[in-house]
Amino acid sequence: MAGYVPWLLRRGAEPITGPSEWAAIFVICLGVAIYLYTSFWGFALIGGGTPAPIAPTKILVVRGLHRYVRNPMYIGVGLVIAGQAWLFRSWHTAVYLGCFVGIVNFFVLFYEEPSLQRQFGAEYESYRARVPRWIPRIGR
Repeated sequence: MAGYVPWLLRRGAEPITGPSEWAAIFVICLGVAIYLYTSFWGFALIGGGTPAPIAPTKILVVRGLHRYVRNPMYIGVGLVIAGQAWLFRSWHTAVYLGCFVGIVNFFVLFYEEPSLQRQFGAEYESYRARVPRWIPRIGR
């Protein structure tokens, strides 16, 4: 989703150069780091599961980046796509990012959050009340 599809959508565009190139690459690397940290450390090691709905975590992951925002993995993927749109100045990739954001938000609202509510009950409700869905809250 974040690698192959945006690469195809760049439509032969050459990457930008100079400081913007490095800034876009930083955004891509930041997104990859967030995704890997969240999916492997958070879901696999802490939660005892995977990011996939077919094999969910056994415990509610509220540590690491999940202390600041409920969906850091999706944010990481979005940053990878956004960085590629910037790097290649690709409107096609930017539109793809918009579609990704819309679909993920719909998925979170209508599948993921109700599933977590059923699985973890009051624990998830308390977490949901403390931690925002998309915009990280830094500090207490």
